[in-house]
Amino acid sequence: MPGLSLITLNIANPSVDRATRQLEWLAARPEDVLVLTETKASDGCRHLADAFHTAGYAVTYPEPAPGEYGVMIVSKLATQPDPIGDTLTYLPTRASGITITTDCGPIRVLGAYVPSRDASPEKVDRKRRWLAEFSTALAATEMPTLLLGDLNVLEPDHQPHYRFFQPFEYDFYRALTDRHGLLDAFRQLHPDQVEHSWVGRTGDGYRYDHAHATKDLATELVDCEYIHEPRLTRLSDHSALTVRLTRSGTSPLLTSDPVEATSPPTLF
Repeated sequence: MPGLSLITLNIANPSVDRATRQLEWLAARPEDVLVLTETKASDGCRHLADAFHTAGYAVTYPEPAPGEYGVMIVSKLATQPDPIGDTLTYLPTRASGITITTDCGPIRVLGAYVPSRDASPEKVDRKRRWLAEFSTALAATEMPTLLLGDLNVLEPDHQPHYRFFQPFEYDFYRALTDRHGLLDAFRQLHPDQVEHSWVGRTGDGYRYDHAHATKDLATELVDCEYIHEPRLTRLSDHSALTVRLTRSGTSPLLTSDPVEATSPPTLF
């Protein structure tokens, strides 16, 4: 399918067994760029990174500190590193970025895994601090940009409405557009559709996983859809989100099947 395509999925720090199943699913996907959130310095995440790297993909995987989380970006296109993680002094691996070339010029692809929280002051302060620092880092965005990932925030008019979200969380969502010029890609194409990417044990749904695009890229949106298969088949507790633009990448890498790349050689 023509155009530049991307997908984001919270992989929930998988075991090696679940990472192997995730690899099979991701390897069969058509997208050019994979933004994988909730990574750790774990055997499962390393298995994914090693498999894609061995198969010739460009892999950006800043390993999180012990006990912390991060973002892995995997690309079938040649990439250049983006400095977003280097500009963060607090939980820096929760954001990662690359630059890729397209037939309409370079674009910046950022992945983020925003800290979740409970009602404890420590967790609230952690999330508030990270969002504030990340927002400051985003202020330097001048290149056409796509931001994808598990942002752990909801749009202010999310359906259903949950009272436990605080004003600073809704303010961050609004600031993505009002301050940084990043439009909610799903809402651009589906202004009234109710979708959820994570569903709690009580059946309550949340649209936590997002894709936001600068206005120049928003005009090129062809598709932006949630794919619930990973959640329904328990590859993850999240649904995936795909985005496709009219522009195309111009630096494809010579890649092979990452599933085959991790298989032991046969004797025959």
